Amino acid sequence: MPEINIRARSVCELLEEISTLRAEIEHEGVAIYERFKPYVSGEDYRASALNLAHYLVLRQHDLRDLQLELVHLGFASLGRIESNVLGALTAIENTLKTLCEGAPHSYPDPDEAFVGLNTLRKQAISVLGHAPEDRTVRIMVTLAKEAAEDPAYVANLMDLGMNCARINCAHYNAEIWRAMITNVKQAASQRSIECPIYMDIAGPKIRTQSISFGRKHLFRAGDTLLLTRGEPIASDVYPYQVSCAEPEVLKQPEVGQSVWFDDGKIGTRIEEIIPEGLVLRIEKTSPEGTRVRIRKGINFPDTRLEISPLTPKDLQDLNFIAQHADMVGYSFVQTGEDIALLQSELEKRLNSARRLEDIAIVAKIETKKAVTNLPDLIIRGAGRQPFGVMVARGDLAVEIGFERLAEMQEEIIWICEAAHVPVIWATQVLEGITKRGVPSRAEISDAAHGIHAECVMLNKGDYVADALTVLNDVLVRMSGHQYKKFNVLRALHSWQQYVNE
Repeated sequence: MPEINIRARSVCELLEEISTLRAEIEHEGVAIYERFKPYVSGEDYRASALNLAHYLVLRQHDLRDLQLELVHLGFASLGRIESNVLGALTAIENTLKTLCEGAPHSYPDPDEAFVGLNTLRKQAISVLGHAPEDRTVRIMVTLAKEAAEDPAYVANLMDLGMNCARINCAHYNAEIWRAMITNVKQAASQRSIECPIYMDIAGPKIRTQSISFGRKHLFRAGDTLLLTRGEPIASDVYPYQVSCAEPEVLKQPEVGQSVWFDDGKIGTRIEEIIPEGLVLRIEKTSPEGTRVRIRKGINFPDTRLEISPLTPKDLQDLNFIAQHADMVGYSFVQTGEDIALLQSELEKRLNSARRLEDIAIVAKIETKKAVTNLPDLIIRGAGRQPFGVMVARGDLAVEIGFERLAEMQEEIIWICEAAHVPVIWATQVLEGITKRGVPSRAEISDAAHGIHAECVMLNKGDYVADALTVLNDVLVRMSGHQYKKFNVLRALHSWQQYVNE
């Protein structure tokens, strides 16, 4: 870290900058809010939408020097301003006025000072249910087929700390889903707790479908691969071919754009477009070479894909989901119109006993376009019903680049906090334990970082109970130290002997 130097400015000069900043945010925030307003039908969400607008204006400024100057005077940093932008700036402004003018100015009511965080807490409850007493973050567990067959399996997960149950609609069928839900509700009722049901619609599956070569073939940088619109055919020119499960997608990329396979294990670039498909030059694999496998994801991070996020299978699955789910996980959502589409399809399937407001939408952020449009996704969703965001870090890492993932997942959490929208921290959390029974040190640190979200998701695996036990312990401990971006200064006991001697 470079040496810290701050400008030697008077309190009155700082007051002038804060007042100017606050006035600009208030004025320009109204203009953004007016664009949001037509989509905010729920009166309860208007203050949150306005705060999001204020935050978007605020983050167009580089505030690092101002932060240091305020810390120098004993103020808290602006780094925790997300949930109540204008209120926090007003409190700072009034304190500076008192110091500059020598006359006391009013301070915000304590209830007003934390209105944003309290609103976020209420929104999280409406989407995810209540958090347990001993931690601030919920745990969502993806149910395996055993959850439909063995009520004791579900009961054990609940006893170990599961607060929400996830059903992945890409797997199994309505009969199995119904049995899973029955067992979850029975276990929750027996324990007098709630355990909301999250159902993940599969969305379009841009995956490898079939190959023209042996599955043990290893590809290396410099090799050529043809990504085909139809089934691979014998060819001396292109002996290595793989078909795409969504062939219409292949009409949209352009020469020079990148294509990635299998969660970023193989990186390629489009060298030529021919009637059969895309000619790809492989640029990145592991040093010893990498296999192309079937039913693995294909990502087009440089291409703004225009594709419906709801497939015919999804529309069929929504008939069940609309009647049974507390939350709908929305894959491949990229625009506000995508949110409106799902809302419309849900409304068609609701009966007199359920309203749209009874079902939460959770937007899975997994593409560049979704990141860019995140404020619009939030407003179109939260403006009408309970709404949350899942940071789907697997596809997102491939889409934006692994080196940017840590930065982007934090930015998504900040935007969601400003909008008072809960976040689910997902993808490969404690995967080493879940799949193999052994964690890595990095996985434990990653799991602890989930304290910044409202929920952490575990995938299914042979050792999911072990992973759940560890995650519960980590989050309970971290809840005593941190809430969102606040460091909570509870007493530390590791070094008490130095004080007591």
